[in-house]
Amino acid sequence: MWLKATAGQTPQTDRCRIPYRTPNRSGRQEPMVSRIYVEKKPGFDVEAQQLKGELTEILGIKGIEALRIINRYDVEGIDEGLFRSCVPTVFSEPQVDVTYDELPASDGAVFAVEFLPGQFDQRADSASECVQLISQGERPAVRSAKVYMISGALDEAAIKAIKHYVVNPVEARIASLDLPETLYMETPEPQPVEVLDGFRELDEAGLAAFIADRGLAMDEADIAFCQQYFRDEDRDPTITEIRVIDTYWSDHCRHTTFGTVLDDVTIDDAVVQQAFDRYMEMRHELGRDAKPVCLMDMGTIGAKYLKKTGVMTDVDESEEINACTVKVKVDVDGEDQDWLFLFKNETHNHPTEIEPFGGAATCVGGAIRDPLSGRSYVYQAMRVTGAADPTAPVSSTLPGKLPQRKICRTAAAGYSSYGNQIGLATGQVSELYHPGYVAKRMEIGAVVGATPADHVRRECPAPGDKIVLLGGRTGRDGIGGATGSSKAHNVESLEKDGAEVQKGNAPTERKLQRLFRRGDACRLIKRCNDFGAGGVSVAIGELADGLLIDLDRVPKKYDGLDGTELAISESQERMAVALAPEDVDEFLGYAHEENLEATVVAEVTEEPRLRMTWRGKTIVDVSREFLSSNGAPKSTSVHVCAPHEYHHEWAGDTFAQKMVSLVTDLNVASNKGLAERFDSTIGAATVLMPFGGTTQLTPALGMAAKLPVDGETTTCSGMAWGYNPYLMSEDEYTGAYLAVVESVSKLVAMGFEHKNFYLTFQEYFEKLRDDPRRWGRPTAALLGALMAQLDLGIGSIGGKDSMSGSFEDLDVPPTLVSFATGLGKVDRVTSPEFKHADDQVIVVVPEYADDGITPTAESLLAAFDYVEKLIGSGAARAVSTPGYGCMAEAMFKMCVGNFIGLRVRPEFTQEALLNPAYGSFVIELAQDANLPEAPKGVTVAAFGQTLAEYALYACGERMSILNDLQKPWENALSGVYPYLGKAEGSACAPISFDAEKAGVTPTRHTAGASYAKPRVVIPVFPGTNCEYDSARAFERVGAVAKTVIVNNLTPQAVSESVDAMVHAIRESQIVFIPGGFSGGDEPDGSAKFIVAFFRNPAVTEAVRDLLQARDGLMLGVCNGFQALIKLGLVPYGDIVDAREDSPTLTFNPIGRHQSRLVRTRVASTISPWLSKCNVGDVHNIAISHGEGRFVCTADELERLEAAGQIATQYVNADRLPSMNLRSNPNGSFMAVEGITSPDGRVLGKMGHTERSGEGLYKNVPGNAYQPLFEGGVSYFA
Repeated sequence: MWLKATAGQTPQTDRCRIPYRTPNRSGRQEPMVSRIYVEKKPGFDVEAQQLKGELTEILGIKGIEALRIINRYDVEGIDEGLFRSCVPTVFSEPQVDVTYDELPASDGAVFAVEFLPGQFDQRADSASECVQLISQGERPAVRSAKVYMISGALDEAAIKAIKHYVVNPVEARIASLDLPETLYMETPEPQPVEVLDGFRELDEAGLAAFIADRGLAMDEADIAFCQQYFRDEDRDPTITEIRVIDTYWSDHCRHTTFGTVLDDVTIDDAVVQQAFDRYMEMRHELGRDAKPVCLMDMGTIGAKYLKKTGVMTDVDESEEINACTVKVKVDVDGEDQDWLFLFKNETHNHPTEIEPFGGAATCVGGAIRDPLSGRSYVYQAMRVTGAADPTAPVSSTLPGKLPQRKICRTAAAGYSSYGNQIGLATGQVSELYHPGYVAKRMEIGAVVGATPADHVRRECPAPGDKIVLLGGRTGRDGIGGATGSSKAHNVESLEKDGAEVQKGNAPTERKLQRLFRRGDACRLIKRCNDFGAGGVSVAIGELADGLLIDLDRVPKKYDGLDGTELAISESQERMAVALAPEDVDEFLGYAHEENLEATVVAEVTEEPRLRMTWRGKTIVDVSREFLSSNGAPKSTSVHVCAPHEYHHEWAGDTFAQKMVSLVTDLNVASNKGLAERFDSTIGAATVLMPFGGTTQLTPALGMAAKLPVDGETTTCSGMAWGYNPYLMSEDEYTGAYLAVVESVSKLVAMGFEHKNFYLTFQEYFEKLRDDPRRWGRPTAALLGALMAQLDLGIGSIGGKDSMSGSFEDLDVPPTLVSFATGLGKVDRVTSPEFKHADDQVIVVVPEYADDGITPTAESLLAAFDYVEKLIGSGAARAVSTPGYGCMAEAMFKMCVGNFIGLRVRPEFTQEALLNPAYGSFVIELAQDANLPEAPKGVTVAAFGQTLAEYALYACGERMSILNDLQKPWENALSGVYPYLGKAEGSACAPISFDAEKAGVTPTRHTAGASYAKPRVVIPVFPGTNCEYDSARAFERVGAVAKTVIVNNLTPQAVSESVDAMVHAIRESQIVFIPGGFSGGDEPDGSAKFIVAFFRNPAVTEAVRDLLQARDGLMLGVCNGFQALIKLGLVPYGDIVDAREDSPTLTFNPIGRHQSRLVRTRVASTISPWLSKCNVGDVHNIAISHGEGRFVCTADELERLEAAGQIATQYVNADRLPSMNLRSNPNGSFMAVEGITSPDGRVLGKMGHTERSGEGLYKNVPGNAYQPLFEGGVSYFA
């Protein structure tokens, strides 16, 4: 099928043109499928060795002698010559890979694994796009698979167990080892959409059978309601209409559980009864007596009441269903501007449980696209998850479930992979452990976004307005996702239904992020919706009351989709925007500039009906009033049972023993190995690193980042969460109340002022069924959260409910996670790690109610004011607030960041340190601090003193923090989330290159023309995500930066991009290749997109002209360094073919992405880029990559050192390089972080020097500013 061409594009088919061999005997032309096998060389086979370790240690399979993983690529649609030229550039890398035309022989087990048809395969997709960049022709078809070769004494049961471990049948299957004749599947012509003849005549039993037969989520009352509607319409519905209605009325889309009328409420607890009575009074005060009493009303009435009473102002209200939106003032370059601040939390519990990678990736994707549809740029995220014990043996896994360890690790890989690629900083990662989450995982993403207010117009679409579908194409992925939690699967359905699990395509999402940061594009949008549950039917269907949608115009990933699939597919990375007809062409042009497909697919109509046509026939035609009814009214009874008393003990006879139990509790243990796979610094706006101190070990209490302004700002946002699953399991009311208290207290401790806060909640409960006691749990929780809102004067203006946390007879713990957020000033932001020895430490404690754990409202607010005053006056150096692990956890974690000890005063007993203290604060005072008088109801008391000795003195006992506490704390989760260790390699020595002694003249000034403002070209490839930070860094020091987007939508666009890049390079003095994930770092290796593009003869020639004729400079950071080294520009100074012995950058030995601050030491200054530095200078530099391990032959390393081409090394706190992963996280040979070309004019480095600025990384001491860009710009002065 031909897709409609958008502005500036040529039509593109769903299938590419295929070169054919000569006809075979039957006369049929035979397409050519080429195959190559690629395996990592020994020493680089990190994935294979990790899997071997997991199978041995986790599955307990002891007979494995060797395990090999070989990537297999099948390609169709290119000739043999092009295929062969792509083998060493696209499919493999000579330095680290070996390739085979035939599968190597093996005497062990051999099997291959591939994605199910319809699942998105980033590896194959990126390979196809890479080949197109080289050929500038059509994209070939590519299919990838992994071949596992396992040898040893393994019986059939062991092989079966291994296959079960590596193949998740929801997304993948065992693949044939044979070469297929073609990669193109014959897709039968879709059948006409079924009209459900006889539907109106079905009796009650017939309707019940219909629900079961069709796998619907609606109940009997809903289907009877449907039947009556179509009787009134005097026709039978189509199956598409039933599916669309089922999706619209699903709990996921319409919160039907939260909307169920609570018509009989019985409460056994006096405190909850009092809260319920107050709730009913508020309803009367607000004139809501006629509105139904329901969970949704309880969840939203607090904000309504606070708005009416004037406590809560500045909330931006509109008809759009987007993220929570607040009107704010933001200073930009010293001038206050009107902005909108947006935030949202989202869960993907069911998808992540069954397919952890895709489920978690699309969790953050879904969270992002709500504020994105509000036309904001999403700049920071927080991840909070719930799991059962991931250290438990695999043998304890329940039938039908994945092992907890696999879910946890794979979900972390999925979420981080997606967030990292789209350029979203993850400010905090927390995983909560409770046995109840074995029923179903909890996966929450919470995000913040912002935009200038003048970027947003909000208008009701008018008849005749057009709806544009923007972004990705539509496939079967995600069909039924909104109703999937109620759907049963079996082995036979998996191949067809496995594609229902959504997959994320991060490079496309990044393009959407870029487009929605553009004011010129956003100002054209009247209304916008993201594609989530329900696909086209909801995303487009909610934009206006009347719509005519042409499903034939919806771009498809592949043929064979019928009208129903096109209507409800939840394929990701799509947005629907409503535009005036006269603005359509302009908007399509902007989309094309950003390398995005955009197609007009619908029109707004006068009549309030949702109509869809497919193949010229109307397949959906229902009234808006009926759709918006949400189905048949529901009602139920509620019984809130009396709570249990919460008490948590940690094992041990002595306080020291209890402290060991506490720090090794999985809910207290260090999760640094989990959190550091998430990029925390992209955007150059991170105010607090996830871990603080010189050791980067003290967890921050929340996240803080400067707003994404085009310029400089001192305005930042903060966000913190609160929730204790064990407490809430005993007492839902108190647990929810204290979740709010905890989230607000954390944000106060971070330096934000509570009068500026807003809340958003995540509710997650078991399937409530028809059991009043089960309904009592969320009722009690929402009443607790409501009372907290009223007591603190902070309203919840958003939230997300997920009410399906059950598996057979297992339930998740009652869950209400509170997220507090607000704006503040960077200079107030405070962190919890102790800063100095010999400082006084105090506690600020509110009064507590009779239960001993709930602070009284008046005293808690007074405590907030007191702490805020201490922070504002500069008296507080470090502030923490206790949570799950009480005062003991808070004080321990305050010590580890800077290796500072603590002597606790003797009056603080074990009971005081190990009992809940929500709303209290532990504060390190500055030496000259003057304490104001404690307000009424608040106790301010001396707690102890910080020590130079790294020891904890408490309860009459002494503990070595390092040996007794820190080591077990770091090791508790290290088997699941490793981050410690030492890489293989010879010992490192600091390099101090003496140019004069070596007879080398540093390159300091161009031999060509001088430029006061040299021009910098920054290419933006699919997957590039550091271009904004990089352009700002250059502009700050006087350069003129220009980004050039590489458009690869069509062969013509690729050719035009080559021409545009060549022109830009010839007009510039500097080429800067920024960081990111070119093509998702696929196929199986970084920077292949960029390398393929720069090896185009015209681009290569332009680069050579820049470096050899015009004396220009090049710089590559992270992904850019990976490109430079694979092109040969470093260390050779020219684009050359890679040899087996060429230096390269490969996968980190820890086998995952790493993000943190590292210390780098300048080793040589022959490069003009380092002309403003001195040998020996040490800087704190942000890293974020998975392939930063510099490897090189010993001879080449010696040559580079002798020539002064080793520019920078990773070093520890003593300024010494080593192979320890704490300081050299990549295990780079000789701890190399950056190298140069022979004359230094080309520099490649892994660390993100561009991620610097005023007020960043406040909780990590050291110099975070490296004058790299000044050096490059001054070269042309």
